[in-house]
Amino acid sequence: MMEVRSLTASDAEEYWKLRLEALMFSPEAFASSYEDAVKRKYPIEQVQENFKAEGSSTFGAFADGIMIGMVTLIQERYKKMSHKANIFAMYVTSPSRGQGVGKALMEAAISKAKEMEGIEKLNLTVVSSNQQAKKLYESLGFTVYGTETRAMKVDGVFYDEDHMELFI
Repeated sequence: MMEVRSLTASDAEEYWKLRLEALMFSPEAFASSYEDAVKRKYPIEQVQENFKAEGSSTFGAFADGIMIGMVTLIQERYKKMSHKANIFAMYVTSPSRGQGVGKALMEAAISKAKEMEGIEKLNLTVVSSNQQAKKLYESLGFTVYGTETRAMKVDGVFYDEDHMELFI
């Protein structure tokens, strides 16, 4: 049975391990690189601080007590942009894909955004060729409003990114 919940400081170490896995196995899906991440000083402590940040929520999906997915929601800080929040760091382990984990995580993030004062719009960015993720986001009501060509370069290969939005 899967459980989705908001992460706390006690989840930081397990989150960081999953984050490194995500960066290693899906490098095109994240702006951060595995190489940069492993050089960070005190990453667990940084994650714990991030989990406490105002306007930010990170959710984890667990199966048999093991974290199998994650997603982060962050509200824009500037007053003029505070009606928006961004979805970041979405990842589901390879063996857990296609089982509704990503949908459950996104639903938790959307639900949280609806509870937060003033949020009217969610934004996210997805690699244009990641049809499985785009299909998930579209099923939840997100639409593409623009594409950045050659947004990232991983091992000499360029990746375009679609910018998607959902009005809530």
